Order: sequence, then C-alpha cells, then structure tokens
Amino acid sequence: MSRERFIQHEPNHDRSLRIAILLNSYARPSSPRSETRRWLPRPNAFDLIVIGGGNADPRKRHPWILRVHKFILDVVANYPRKKLCGICWGHQTICQLFGADLVDMEIPELGVTESKLTPAGRRFFSRQHGNGSLFLQQHHRREVRNAPRGFTELLVGSQSFLSHNNTILTFQGHPEKDARCAKLRLRDATRWFGVDEDDKLALAYYERAMERQHDGADIWRRVLEWAKERHPSHEIHL
Repeated sequence: MSRERFIQHEPNHDRSLRIAILLNSYARPSSPRSETRRWLPRPNAFDLIVIGGGNADPRKRHPWILRVHKFILDVVANYPRKKLCGICWGHQTICQLFGADLVDMEIPELGVTESKLTPAGRRFFSRQHGNGSLFLQQHHRREVRNAPRGFTELLVGSQSFLSHNNTILTFQGHPEKDARCAKLRLRDATRWFGVDEDDKLALAYYERAMERQHDGADIWRRVLEWAKERHPSHEIHL
C-alpha cells in the first residue's frame, strides 16, 4: 500500500452503506500531486469516509498531508451532511484542523488500553448502566491535548470526539484492529521504547498487551449505526 489510497466498500442487496477508507500509513513525504490526487475518494459517492491511521506527523507540511487536510475541509464545507470518521492519525488530523493542540507523548501507547467514557460517551454508546469504559488497541506517540471547536468529548483524555452536528466522529484508538493486526507493527516497540529487537521477553510484554480483550467490534458496529443517522440525535444532548 502506498500514498493516500482508499478502499471502497460497495453496497450489496442487504446493505446500502458505502464506505471509503483513506490509508495514510505508507505515504511518501515527496509523493507528487499527480500520484496522490487520484486516490482521494469522491465524497458524493460514499456515505462514510474514514480517515485512517499513519506514522507521519500531522503537523508536518508535506504536500500529501496538506492535500488530505484540504480534502477534509472541502468535505466539511461542501458536503455538510457527509459522515467523516477519523482513526488515530485521522483523529489527530481532524482535531488539529478544528483548533486542538497536538503534542508528543512522553510515553507512547502500544497495545490495548482502557479509556473512560464521559457522560456524552455513555449516551452515545448506550452504556448509561454498567461498564463505563471502552478498551481499544492503541498505536500512537502523539496525542490530542484539548477538545477541538464544535466537538464534544466521548472518551476522557481527548481519546474520542463527536461533532455537535453529528457528522464527524473520531477515535485515537483503533476499533478496526484485532491482536493479529496490531502485532504487524510490534517492531515499533524497538523504535519507540528502545527495546532490542532480539529481546524476546520485552517484545512478549507488548504482544500480551495487544492480546487483551477489547471492544473494537462493538465500537465499529456503533460507528456503522451512526453512519446511517441523518440528523443529530436528541438523546445525545450535545
């Protein structure tokens, strides 16, 4: 995979939800305009556009990053009902575009962690009773410091936001990842934490963190339900 590629999910006879997913993980900083522009989806062809994860710093001014920034702002301005979901890099990028601060973490996160639901988050995920937390795969070394303008926090610590008009949803964690997928990036532990690549005990620690139970499937089901909602829900009380 390379550049800002997107995956298209076409509807079948039982579903009508059309999804485009931008994959930013392996975009080259010097990707020419002619290569990257053609990978951006046509907003009117999809119901949900997911801005996915990536290792690049969203604060950088690489041409491909600026094109993704422009794409997001164009969708918001010209397709005001279009649903956007930002995951990891997408979460950070969207929050930054709407005024939030993005900072380097003292200790990166790798593996499944617990995030507390805010009152709005409990309502959004229908968890008014019982467990007040969500468990998500994490893979990041930068974090959002404060809430972007026009958004409500769903997970404590700027881990998830929902726009006031119910069209943009973001997650720092990865609801789309299971342990097998997360382990594909296990070697990042050697870069982020200084773990020796031959230190099997140290790498096993992060493997176990990725194997913990998580709520990814439940969260993703809620995302797909949300994508079909046409108007802000009065139950969220944003």
